[in-house]
Amino acid sequence: MNLSPDGWPLLVRYDLDKARDGWNREWISSGPSNMWRYAPILPVSKPPSIVTLGEGMTALVRAKRLGPKLGATDLWIKDEGLNPTASFKARGLSCAVSMCKEFGIKKIAIPSAGNAASASAAYAAAAGIECHIFMPMDVPQSNYIECKAFGAHVTLVDGLISDCAKIVAERKEAEGWFEVSTLKEPYRIEGKKTMGYELAEQMQWRLPDVILYPTGGGVGLIGMWKAFEEMEKLGWILPGKRPKMIVVQAEGCQPIVKAFNEGAERSVFFENAQTVSSGLRVPKPLGDFLILRAVRESGGTAIAISDEDSLQAGVELAKQEGMFVAPEGAACVSAVEKLLASGFLDPAERIVIYNTGAGLKYLEAYSTLFPR
Repeated sequence: MNLSPDGWPLLVRYDLDKARDGWNREWISSGPSNMWRYAPILPVSKPPSIVTLGEGMTALVRAKRLGPKLGATDLWIKDEGLNPTASFKARGLSCAVSMCKEFGIKKIAIPSAGNAASASAAYAAAAGIECHIFMPMDVPQSNYIECKAFGAHVTLVDGLISDCAKIVAERKEAEGWFEVSTLKEPYRIEGKKTMGYELAEQMQWRLPDVILYPTGGGVGLIGMWKAFEEMEKLGWILPGKRPKMIVVQAEGCQPIVKAFNEGAERSVFFENAQTVSSGLRVPKPLGDFLILRAVRESGGTAIAISDEDSLQAGVELAKQEGMFVAPEGAACVSAVEKLLASGFLDPAERIVIYNTGAGLKYLEAYSTLFPR
């Protein structure tokens, strides 16, 4: 099941009244220590189909030294770099590949800026499914090596993720591939929404005041906003208490920031996109209207950060907290500092930064600060 006939993304809906009657948030702690503890609100109907490598239940760490230095008294880092294949992409691909296994799909294809490729290759390998990957030629070396090691069929493309997506779209019918591109199937978002459930559980079902999310395709943000809606209907969180959602992009690729500032409902393809944060190099997110809707409904904002500021913020986080994060997550650290300085954020607000990947996957980017 891919895009709807009119080309819009598909979203999974559940009978939440039935779920509320047969499932209680107090029971979750007795479930597995991974994202499948939330199985009743995930689409897999046959437990043997679940393909898991232990994704989810990542650390939520209070930035006790860095927070006060930035001017924030209650700053937290949700470290998704601790997932299998070292990024949050593991959540979405665990769910999507599990559904492929349930449907009996034998071949998948994905265009990726890097981390989704690694995750799709890993979960496809675990499921015994053939995986075809199309990535930009300048993708981080770690992603390329991972995909090859997992046995995926890898094609490096002279272009951006949008060029990779065109190749998948053109060849999938003839090749018999099920396409798992961002929001062109409804299951990756379901895996990623567990970041929202997990955060609520870790904070005793009281959401923070602010969430900063590094936004390329933005599916994680869309997924969390969906999770908050579901939790309200389940009666697990207080209605009307959702966080301000803040989009963080790179100055060299900021289609959502530009659309937000212009009051537009959709973004425009960002020409000549370039940034060391490979996960943010998405010139035209398919779900742009859903991202912008969540940001505006929440009273949030969108901000672009330079590559230099991102890398420096990543080093500062490492020095202060012992956490080495991806430039994407580091951009959110810089964003916190700038939004506190501008007065958009209150120093007393509870702020959560999502780091979407491990810094070790971006050694080429960080090596510019530490030449040997």
